[in-house]
Amino acid sequence: MRRLRTGIVLTLALVLIGTCLSGCSEKKLQTIRLNEVVHSAFYAPQYVAIEKGFFEEEGLKIELTSGWGADKSMAALISGDADIGMMGTEAAIYVYNQGKENYGVVFAQQTQRAGNFLISRKEEPDFKWTDLKGKTVIGGRPGGMPQMVFEYILKKNGLKPFEDVDIITNLQFTATAGAFVSGTGDYTIEFEPTASTIEEQNNGHVVASLGTASGMVPYTVFIASKEFIEKNPETIQKFTNAFYKGQVWVKEHTPEEIAEAIHPQFKETDIKLLTKIIKRYKEQDTWCETPMMKEESLTLLQDILESAGELDKRVPFEAIVNNEFAEKAVQQQ
Repeated sequence: MRRLRTGIVLTLALVLIGTCLSGCSEKKLQTIRLNEVVHSAFYAPQYVAIEKGFFEEEGLKIELTSGWGADKSMAALISGDADIGMMGTEAAIYVYNQGKENYGVVFAQQTQRAGNFLISRKEEPDFKWTDLKGKTVIGGRPGGMPQMVFEYILKKNGLKPFEDVDIITNLQFTATAGAFVSGTGDYTIEFEPTASTIEEQNNGHVVASLGTASGMVPYTVFIASKEFIEKNPETIQKFTNAFYKGQVWVKEHTPEEIAEAIHPQFKETDIKLLTKIIKRYKEQDTWCETPMMKEESLTLLQDILESAGELDKRVPFEAIVNNEFAEKAVQQQ
């Protein structure tokens, strides 16, 4: 009987120790509230880092929410509702130019090309941007990157936005595809997976990539407030380390492998369709190989903002970009 009691006590002790160890390891993970501008396969390196456990390896747990607009993601960041925001670089420029003391600082870059595509109602294998003259296109929010990049491309091709091409800009981001399918406009500009879904449902055809047409633009980046970075440099470094591991993994793997890795983030998307999306993004050199932003990329972005009439004054590179964490991440890998 004594042996039985001793055995039961020992078993219970082992169970309690195991539970404690498991609970303790979970408690050691620091929760990071990450607000992403939209949820899209366009951000594959980020999702790879999440699904492959790279953030957990750095002691971080990601609490992911979607802002559905760079303005909303930046608002969440500045208000303290998010620790880190993943959005367009232009949001950091706007806030800095407003003279805010606790402005947003870019510490890692994710994409280097626009991630949206022009969709026509019919197949146009020989499409040229000049074909849009006299047509109606469902665009994006005024002042947002999708819209500004589109206007920049039109101007590069000798077209005047809103004069040569009618652009609809008063629809919500989530409503543009539905409006197009319902008969509004001759073309629409969409991100993935919406673009490929429209194709799969025979409601339109991708005829051009805005990412290819516009050049290397720091389209989406990770931003934290100046104050958060100053108070939490180790956290920012860990986050950047984990994200860089995701970038390396994406570079070294096939579209099929990447789609399989991030599929838990897009359970409603067929794996074949997801693979098609990843292949399309990889072929146009969408993702940065390192988290570091180049100064010439920010210069091009400010050219685009200036062209759109959305830039009051140019922002110095070193004012809103901190490559210190990205450089360390690359060195440590």
